[in-house]
Amino acid sequence: MNNKKEGRAHPMSRRQFMLTAGGFSFAVTAGAIAPRFLGDPEPAASSGDQQLTAWVKITADGKITIYNPAAEMGQGSMTALAAILAEEMDADWDKVTIEYSPVEPGIYGMQWNGTPGGPMITAGSRTVRGYYKPLRQAGAKARYVLLYNAAKKWGLPQSGLKTDRGYVIDPAGGRKLSYGEIASFAQIPPSVPEINEQDLKKPEQFRLIGQIIPRYDIPEKTTGRAKFGIDFSLPDMVYAAIARAPVYGSTPELLNENEVRTSDGLVDLVKMDHGIGVVANTFEQALKAKKRMQIRWSGEARAKGYDSVEDYKSLELLIRDENKKGRMVVDTGDAPSNIQSAYKIYEREYRTDYLYHAQMEPLNAVIHIAADGKSAEAWAGTQAPDTERNAIAKVLGLDESKVTFHNCYSGGGFGRRQEDFSLEAAMLAKQVRRPLKLIWTREDDIQYGAFRPMSLQRMEAGVDRDGHLTGWQHRIAGPDNRLQTGGVRMNYYTIPNQQTEHRVSHPGVRTAFWRSVGHGPNKFAQEAFIDEIAHDLQIDPYEYRRRMMKDLPRHLALLDKAAALSGWGKSPAPGRAYGMAFSDYGGSYTSGVVEISLDQESGQIKVHKVWAAVDAGVVVQPDNAIAQMEGGIVMGISSVLQESITFKNGQVQQSNFHDYPILRMADCPESIEISLMPSSLPPTSLGELSLPLMGGAITNAFLKLTGKALRHMPFTPAKVLEVLSK
Repeated sequence: MNNKKEGRAHPMSRRQFMLTAGGFSFAVTAGAIAPRFLGDPEPAASSGDQQLTAWVKITADGKITIYNPAAEMGQGSMTALAAILAEEMDADWDKVTIEYSPVEPGIYGMQWNGTPGGPMITAGSRTVRGYYKPLRQAGAKARYVLLYNAAKKWGLPQSGLKTDRGYVIDPAGGRKLSYGEIASFAQIPPSVPEINEQDLKKPEQFRLIGQIIPRYDIPEKTTGRAKFGIDFSLPDMVYAAIARAPVYGSTPELLNENEVRTSDGLVDLVKMDHGIGVVANTFEQALKAKKRMQIRWSGEARAKGYDSVEDYKSLELLIRDENKKGRMVVDTGDAPSNIQSAYKIYEREYRTDYLYHAQMEPLNAVIHIAADGKSAEAWAGTQAPDTERNAIAKVLGLDESKVTFHNCYSGGGFGRRQEDFSLEAAMLAKQVRRPLKLIWTREDDIQYGAFRPMSLQRMEAGVDRDGHLTGWQHRIAGPDNRLQTGGVRMNYYTIPNQQTEHRVSHPGVRTAFWRSVGHGPNKFAQEAFIDEIAHDLQIDPYEYRRRMMKDLPRHLALLDKAAALSGWGKSPAPGRAYGMAFSDYGGSYTSGVVEISLDQESGQIKVHKVWAAVDAGVVVQPDNAIAQMEGGIVMGISSVLQESITFKNGQVQQSNFHDYPILRMADCPESIEISLMPSSLPPTSLGELSLPLMGGAITNAFLKLTGKALRHMPFTPAKVLEVLSK
């Protein structure tokens, strides 16, 4: 086979698996992530070397290196993926180290829509569910090779041997060989059988999956030794900052270039379509030179004059116009006629503002172009290393195989670390021809951010004389056709005659994926609307949901579990109330209850306690799953109560955390209790599951406490007081 395919960083022949240092690499071909492994035996007259890459390497001293293809942003995927492979391999976890894999999507890309070798993207809570089966197969095949070599060494049938924690064992002869010992003499078997589901371990045999194991990245992050993208530096490196357009789409004209070029430490000024880059010997010098620039911004920017507060009026007209037709997302039965003929009709509208990602580590990237200009290296923490590498290669005019991309630890992502920062760094490095680090300041990231889009949700429903929903209409209006319809399908409620439609607006502002994407606004509107209907019908909202789940035992069990955890039905402390919500994401389901109080004078809502039940299939790392749920809950509360990006005259009005507040420690719940439901189903999503619960649960608790509904997130004190005054 041809080993000159584009984009392979580490070609090796089949005979190169025997490492000179006495180690052995178990390798997977480009298609083997599901399901080929090592390929067929070579014919006597070889047609060429087969290009391979390793998922796991064992050295003679027993060290096991597992290669991680996913971004580690604090969510624990690095440990989870390694544990999946180590489980089926029967590795000794104490001897496992984890390294980032090469950026080779054809080999390390996850299964995408059922197809192997997809993108290397860490987003949408796809990582564990996307790699679970392929990595189990890869681990099982590595185990097969170990058994094969031990059997050959001892002259025994392979079927009589077993493995346990880094050893192949001969039960009858009382002998054992460590994986390291086998690595010193191992050879490739003539063939490796396909691994089917029945060949994998049963859940009751798991030693790592489903058990509490230490996160691999935590010790170095705790001591400060961990290397994030922003920590990386090179000799002779220069630093860059960019003055970007205050109104997206504007173009710059520098009015005082000669003056700015006299700045201390300045290396160069670089004109860009959307701004002007400043390159200097230190980052502080770059910022000082940036501050001196006088720029005239011009061009026909669509966002010029845009006012996001006033835009709600435009969205109201768009969403209420019966002559308009948008993109139909859900259309089952005949919702309009069933609503019109209903015993009682309900109509409500819900609003959500733009949101900023607020990830801890500012965006940054390091680019080093070789002296001859024929290759380059890049260092950055990103959610999509293959996309970033390809963008860098395009800017530099290089083949993708000539750009080596080093993915680093990331200080949070939430959808933001797959945008434009690496591309900008490549543009600047190409100009100055020196190793270069670009850093976005917090102000850069907020004022030239890419946000979760605002939305207006119009809900209509009809009920019969017994209060059963007979028809459901959900219209969404907002500025991004990609990001605003997630979560609209409610397969956990039995509601006949559903229709969901999206109508897109075009304000010309930057939008991007944000944790849970459309689920946050949509679940808020759906769950708030259900409680408002139940409140009007004088039916307990828990019982009302039970009605709609009576034929869905999996979902009903979650609802009942959350109610039991919270003691639903009991009277809370004076001045407090419970609110309930249900949500899904990526095949997972969750039900949650919050307990809130309200300061009637200030309008401040306080979330005291949260209870949630989770069904996410097999949970690879229980401790980490709970941490992910807790993190989503806290981030959800922050977005529901405090966070808002607004535009005036096309410019973002916020600039840093003094005017874009996020939840502080003192405002976090006193307790968060998470219950993981047992399951034998394959893993589904966790990282974005809990955040959408909070909008509905908090407003539903407020409705119970005050009899009034909050319909515009965030529920700031000013908005709360306005609702209370009506």
